[in-house]
Amino acid sequence: MQHIYKEGDMTSLTFTVKDTDTATFESETVHPVYATFALGRDAEWTCRQFVLNMKENDEEGIGTFLTITHHSPALLGQTVLIEATVKSIIKHEIICSYIAKVGERIIATGETGQKILKKERLEQLFNSL
Repeated sequence: MQHIYKEGDMTSLTFTVKDTDTATFESETVHPVYATFALGRDAEWTCRQFVLNMKENDEEGIGTFLTITHHSPALLGQTVLIEATVKSIIKHEIICSYIAKVGERIIATGETGQKILKKERLEQLFNSL
């Protein structure tokens, strides 16, 4: 694992809310807004950008947790900016905080955790289950 980031380092990605990102269950749209599961996926992907740059070829990242606190909805077609910040790197785990916005309006905040492990170790873990 390459230690190329430090606390406070940031990255960001943008996402446009699509039909497939709305709160839909069993073919029924509950709300035509950015669903919690889509927001979580995109927040984790944004934070994973650090992992992609830190891991060696024989390593992979694996999520350890994800929190989401909603503040305001994002509507279909709106552009969401997710800004991720390194909160800590302890041994082989990176913790990031993130803020999701539509323009200046905050729609969500939260944290993610990911560990960087040897691919061989992950395979052993999965095979043991």
